[in-house]
Amino acid sequence: MTKYHVYGIGNALVDKEFEVNDDFLKATNIDKGLMTLVEQDRLIEILEKLKSTFGLKKRASGGSAANTIIAVSYFGGNAFYSCNVANDETGDFYVKDLKAAGVDTNLGDDREDGTTGKCLVMVTPDAERTMNTYLGITADLSNKHLDEEAIKASEYLYIEGYLVSSDTARPAAIEAKRIAEANGVKTAFTFSDPAMVQFFKDGLVEMIGGGVDLLFCNEDEALNYCGVDTIDSAVEQLQKIAKSFVITLGSKGALIFDGEKQLNIAPHAITAVDSNGAGDMFAGAFLYAITHGYSYQQAGDLASLASSEVVSNFGPRLESEKHDTIKNKILG
Repeated sequence: MTKYHVYGIGNALVDKEFEVNDDFLKATNIDKGLMTLVEQDRLIEILEKLKSTFGLKKRASGGSAANTIIAVSYFGGNAFYSCNVANDETGDFYVKDLKAAGVDTNLGDDREDGTTGKCLVMVTPDAERTMNTYLGITADLSNKHLDEEAIKASEYLYIEGYLVSSDTARPAAIEAKRIAEANGVKTAFTFSDPAMVQFFKDGLVEMIGGGVDLLFCNEDEALNYCGVDTIDSAVEQLQKIAKSFVITLGSKGALIFDGEKQLNIAPHAITAVDSNGAGDMFAGAFLYAITHGYSYQQAGDLASLASSEVVSNFGPRLESEKHDTIKNKILG
């Protein structure tokens, strides 16, 4: 019997969220709808403008895979997260927030000096999320931050595609995948963002290697990674690198390939407020369900409802108590 349902590896970023308008993005030369890596001085410049113009809406421990792993935990799963934060106030906040969510981690009191990574999340009135990220010390994530025994004791290893941009984190993700495969642990992977596919495709190919058991992506990522124009063509291509996969389709729901057949997952009609974290929540709910004996159809239905709840609220996650309500609606 495994100790952890999901072991995740990804960036550790403290998210600072703001409600902005398109004029601000244009005036500040920020590419809308993408995650853009920036240097610390650029992040400070943007942050000062955001605080003086709009005011901080929310602060939370983040990183794409962290949001997913916390969702697994909130739904009732056992989860572990490997990441890297500094021995600073922001790092202290991150560790406390992660542990409060019930997630085990490699992080302790012996963290290195440096600056913990930060992500400015800017949400426009159309609910689109735009992110500018300074990775800080999380860019130094490496093999030493892996917990080999925890990986071996897990049912799934979940790898964040954002790690592709770091020359130390990318090999760490590859090593984690090697450990998992050598010990019969299933592997799951997310492309994370269209920009990762656009600018780092070769690195993603390297990370995926001989393939994964489960892949998460959205429509843009699927089409761009496969170099095709239709979802049907992408489905055919993705079967070459993933035994099963999920393609989220926004307001159209999601398409799942369970290894044998395609499943269509219905969307939920909601008023979108903030799209940040929708894909992370989908993956978290889905991983929880399939590691607890539920079918891919049930997992997709749970993930669809959970992600719709996330986008109808501000912030990338839901309060812990809301997860049981969502679970009971779909799984009984």
